[in-house]
Amino acid sequence: MLLIAGPTAPAQAVTYGTPTIALSASYLSGAVGATGDPVVNVTVGQSGADASALTVSVSASSRASVAGTGDVTVTGAGAVRQLAVAARGRGYTNLTVKVTGLGGKSATRTLYYAASAAVQNPADARWFTGSADASAAVDVGGGYAVVADDESNVLRLYDRSRSGAPVRTWDFSSQLGVSKEVDIEGATRIGNTIYWTGSLGNNKDGEYKAPRNTVFTTTVSGSGPGTQLAYGRSYKKLRDDLVAWDRANGNRYGFAAGTAAGEAPKQIDGFNVEGLEFAPGSTTTAYLGFRAPLAPAVPGGRALLVPVTNFDQVLASGARAAFGAGVELDLGGLAVRDIRKNAAGQYLILAGSWAADDNSDPYALYQWDGVPGHAPVKRADLPTTDPGGWEAIVDVPDLTAAGARVQLVTDNGSADLYGDGTEAKDLTHAEWKKARAAWFTLNP
Repeated sequence: MLLIAGPTAPAQAVTYGTPTIALSASYLSGAVGATGDPVVNVTVGQSGADASALTVSVSASSRASVAGTGDVTVTGAGAVRQLAVAARGRGYTNLTVKVTGLGGKSATRTLYYAASAAVQNPADARWFTGSADASAAVDVGGGYAVVADDESNVLRLYDRSRSGAPVRTWDFSSQLGVSKEVDIEGATRIGNTIYWTGSLGNNKDGEYKAPRNTVFTTTVSGSGPGTQLAYGRSYKKLRDDLVAWDRANGNRYGFAAGTAAGEAPKQIDGFNVEGLEFAPGSTTTAYLGFRAPLAPAVPGGRALLVPVTNFDQVLASGARAAFGAGVELDLGGLAVRDIRKNAAGQYLILAGSWAADDNSDPYALYQWDGVPGHAPVKRADLPTTDPGGWEAIVDVPDLTAAGARVQLVTDNGSADLYGDGTEAKDLTHAEWKKARAAWFTLNP
């Protein structure tokens, strides 16, 4: 039987829609020479086409001296690609991100990019974005740390090994009963409790602001990226207790004068707390480390720690603070900017100037055994040419180990990161605000 085929139906032309493109962030910050800068995810699609057939590129740059089209790398396949920028110079540029689909159709989005200048040892630097005013940091295990901000009450969880945005954030303002910043400057952890302290001082204009006279606790659960914080308790009279104690002991440290109306906190005879750590072998006595005053308050004076001998009960039950004798340390004329110890009772003190505008002043790391009367020993001088001021020690390594390395975090709030005269804390976009975390090898 002979079968005769009928006419073949004509092939239907494929109609492709206009490609779609979305960026995980419209604003991105990098640094010249940086390692592991943040990336942006680019999500693309096109009706009638497999996403793997689409091409993603950067077709234009408004300022190639900052980053040109050839400085952008796009990796990945499918619907989501990763876009990375290698900064060429400091400043801002608008990058046109383009998806080219089938049928000759395309779509674009603008990525607003900012690059800060190169820093010393860029391979050891990471940039924590979302805030420029890092002020205290606590390791929570698994390679992560919670970082405080002295311009807000937001606590941020960061991956210590990567640059980029926080994994999680918490703001306990409502639980603290405050609407302004506590000016968090110091923190330490005992078990699953993190203790946080405000500066306790006046604001920069010499005005008393009650939220700054706050210490509080958070409870930690989990670790690494799964870390969670819950609000604990607060105490709001520690400054008052310190002034009363100093008055009762002959005003040796001038706390009453340093807290008087009109007195700025960051002067040699001012009043400003920036460090918090427990005494050796104790879960009850905590050292408050003072940026100001020096003791006695003259050039070349000694850094000051004041032991709060019932610090646990101050937070647990609201007990009035009790104090031990002040501990005066020779840090080469510098003050305490942070103090941290490890499980072996080895302390590191981050020493810096008491002054308000001190980015060019010296910084150093000192090792100490935590015993009053014992002298600290300098372990490293820190660079001062990079933006920001060294502000926080994340944790303390074994200080007897060869090549011991410590990670520090800067407060970049007053730094001009991008060369346009804008202080980082005043930048419009949170993604452009950033603090630097840097690893340093300690001298033998």
